[in-house]
Amino acid sequence: MNAAAAVLLVSDHVDGSVYALTVPDGTVTGRFTGRHLSEHAGFLALPGGRVACVDDRRGELLVLDPFGDELVELAVPVAVPAEHLACDPSGRRLAVTTGLGENAEPWSDLLTVVDLATREAARVRTRVGEPGVTVLDGGDPLVVLRHREPGALAVHRFADLLGAPPGCPAVTPHALLPLPDDGHGDAQDPGSGQVFAATGAGVHSARRKGDTIVAEAVIPWESPARGWYLRLDTRRRALWTTLRGGTPDPLRWPDWTNQAWRHDLETGRTLLTELGPGLVFRLALARNHTAFTRIHPDGDELVLLGADDTLRRVPLPAMDGAPRRGGTPWDGVERRAVAASPGSDWVAVTRGGHGEVHLVDAGTGQEVNRPRLSTPLHHGGHVMLLSRNDGADGDPVGR
Repeated sequence: MNAAAAVLLVSDHVDGSVYALTVPDGTVTGRFTGRHLSEHAGFLALPGGRVACVDDRRGELLVLDPFGDELVELAVPVAVPAEHLACDPSGRRLAVTTGLGENAEPWSDLLTVVDLATREAARVRTRVGEPGVTVLDGGDPLVVLRHREPGALAVHRFADLLGAPPGCPAVTPHALLPLPDDGHGDAQDPGSGQVFAATGAGVHSARRKGDTIVAEAVIPWESPARGWYLRLDTRRRALWTTLRGGTPDPLRWPDWTNQAWRHDLETGRTLLTELGPGLVFRLALARNHTAFTRIHPDGDELVLLGADDTLRRVPLPAMDGAPRRGGTPWDGVERRAVAASPGSDWVAVTRGGHGEVHLVDAGTGQEVNRPRLSTPLHHGGHVMLLSRNDGADGDPVGR
């Protein structure tokens, strides 16, 4: 086991608390309250062990330093509710899109861009919806918004957005690339300058060319199911997601099928691994394993997929208020969040409603600690696990 220092950030976005814990002993080294972080926008790894996130209540982008003396390093006003958060590969230029929040329909068209070096920020109007976002370098930075209905990748110059006048003016992209209308899931590979968007048809890829982007081949799912979440694997230059299949009726969630999908960007090979039925959502990347949580009425588990493609299943204790048969897995129920660092073997899984975090050694599958926090972590909270210089900032999209 790597003895390098590791820190776990835990957000109870309902209660409004954020904790920093050392791993694996679980000692709370920092906490601040009155901050309701956007679970959807998530945490974004920045160079130097820093982390960006958005306070959805105060309307602030926060830069955290979990390894420093002060946990909150910087706060910059941004438009909320935050939907997606991304930065350019240098970690200097950030973009925050807005989404539904506590509303039934998309209503906000505001986009915020921030330059952390100068602390400048600007808000502009784009399109109402829930756009994904990536920020490309390779010249003057480009902000690429992934829109739905109608689907498109919209390209804006970061400098133009940051230089917009006050009053949240409407902006027009200087380039558009058509997409299917059901896009959901974004990733960027800084090494190749590629941007990726998940749709029902597969993963659409595009590459920067000058001041615009050009479409490349669509990567097929190779399954009747589809992914709703994309993540870049900084360890082995691959894309990951979970393919969800079966009837889309949320009342039938215990019967949903789930496959781990990994596409090697070097070889072009795709590997599918069966995970089992139920609710599988986000995933986490440890040093030699990819971690998934599977929620099911017959029992929850942490699923560890090794670099050698072996599977280990670790049972998890039930949650009071967990999703049940005949109900949906989203409304008024508890869930789990999962986190790992590509520089260590630790995996963290929350137990929503109980304020507990399971710390598991992915190499052995053994739970080594279960710290309990002073808030319940309703909805599972949100977590991020970091070890020093672990390379997580090579993925410039919030998770």
